[in-house]
Amino acid sequence: MIHLYLDDWRPNPKGFTLARNGEECLLLLRECEVDVLSLDYELGHGQMNGGEVVSAIISEGLRAKEIYLHTSSPSGRRVMYELLYKHMPEEVIVHNGPMPDELRAAVAKGER
Repeated sequence: MIHLYLDDWRPNPKGFTLARNGEECLLLLRECEVDVLSLDYELGHGQMNGGEVVSAIISEGLRAKEIYLHTSSPSGRRVMYELLYKHMPEEVIVHNGPMPDELRAAVAKGER
């Protein structure tokens, strides 16, 4: 089981597998069981954005146990949250914001 962090420029939090673009994120979701998934929206010019990643997650039936949205884009966060909230099964916990420091620390220590 992995923890997955999608971001094109922020540093990777300790204990997470980093995906720098949407294609990497989707590949890892297809191949690995994911506990915590944290998504950015703006992933660089000419790249998939977080909304497109979420749409692919939904259409392919991909899952994570918990999903956080760490993007600094308010409109992007809204798009991703609304899609996830509407389409994820109830066992998937969707948070409309970034991971709390306590969770980040627990993952870094290998406690999660």
